[in-house]
Amino acid sequence: MGVTMDGTKQQRRGNTRQRIQDVALELFAEQGYEKTSLREIAERLDVTKAALYYHFKTKEEIIVSLFEDLTQPIADLIEWGRGQPHTLETKQEILRRYSEALSHAEPLFRFMQENQATVRELRIGETFKDRMHGLREILMDPDAELVDQVRSLSAMFTLHAGMFVMQDLVGDVEKRRQAVLEVALDLVTQAHEHAHADTDD
Repeated sequence: MGVTMDGTKQQRRGNTRQRIQDVALELFAEQGYEKTSLREIAERLDVTKAALYYHFKTKEEIIVSLFEDLTQPIADLIEWGRGQPHTLETKQEILRRYSEALSHAEPLFRFMQENQATVRELRIGETFKDRMHGLREILMDPDAELVDQVRSLSAMFTLHAGMFVMQDLVGDVEKRRQAVLEVALDLVTQAHEHAHADTDD
């Protein structure tokens, strides 16, 4: 597991545009989005402001591009899920892949949580909500009882909570991700089996 994640990190480091994105996120986290200038990002990267300008003209452009790049796997996942049969296996695979996608995008989601006004201004939140609706449609059975719809939704929110609320839990990050994923899978399995037990009667 660690190998693939390190591999993507290496890959990200080799690409100037992605290095700018990563360093910008680091600086935003350290000193706040408002207080960070393009000049400071260029200095941290040890490039000229003109070199930075070649890729991004504003801080907003950096955030929007980051959001698009890091949440693209979620859009791809929705696309994939829509073409699959509405089975429990599909729902479980969706949660596994979503958990993986969230772990790669964790710094961005932390930024979204800490800079909600900026997120609103840039309309990032709206795009993210659309993607959440797409996932919800795949995970939830529309004619399921309310309690099972809540279980399916809670499976998604459990993964979100795993990124923020459960940061303080002791233990290895990957083990924590797996534990959170296990709870999400339990919820969606329970919802699916309950809904389908009713239809089998």
